[in-house]
Amino acid sequence: MDHAITVTTGLSFEDALQATRERLSDEGFGILTEIDLAATLKAKIGADVPPQVILGACRPPLAHAAIQAEPSIGVFLPCNVVVRVDDRGRTLVEAMNPEFMTQIGAGAALVEVAADAKARITRALDAVAAATV
Repeated sequence: MDHAITVTTGLSFEDALQATRERLSDEGFGILTEIDLAATLKAKIGADVPPQVILGACRPPLAHAAIQAEPSIGVFLPCNVVVRVDDRGRTLVEAMNPEFMTQIGAGAALVEVAADAKARITRALDAVAAATV
C-alpha cells in the first residue's frame, strides 16, 4: 500500500494551494492548520527549499468515527495534505493515504472510515489535478 495519494497539476503553486483548499472543503474537510514549511525552514535554519505548504485537513464525522474505532488514531489526525513544488518545477498535491491508518488498528469500522476518507481525498486531489486556470 502506498503511504501517499499524489497528483501533479498544471496549476501554479498558489493556484493549486487555493484549489486544494476549495476541493477539500467540497468534500467536507475543514483546514485546521496551515504550515508554510518553506518559510519556516528559511526562518529557523536558513534553508532554501521549494514552496511547500502543509494543510491539516479534518472532516469531523470521520475523525470521530476513527477515534471511536481506535482511540490512539489521533496520532494520524488531522489528515496532512501537502502542496509543493518538486525539483523539476512541477506542482504536486499529496495526502497521506488514510488506509495507512488501518495498519495500526483492527476492525471493520476503521477500515470503513479509512475508505471513506480515501475516497473523499482522492476526489479532491483528482479535481485539483484536472483544474485549469
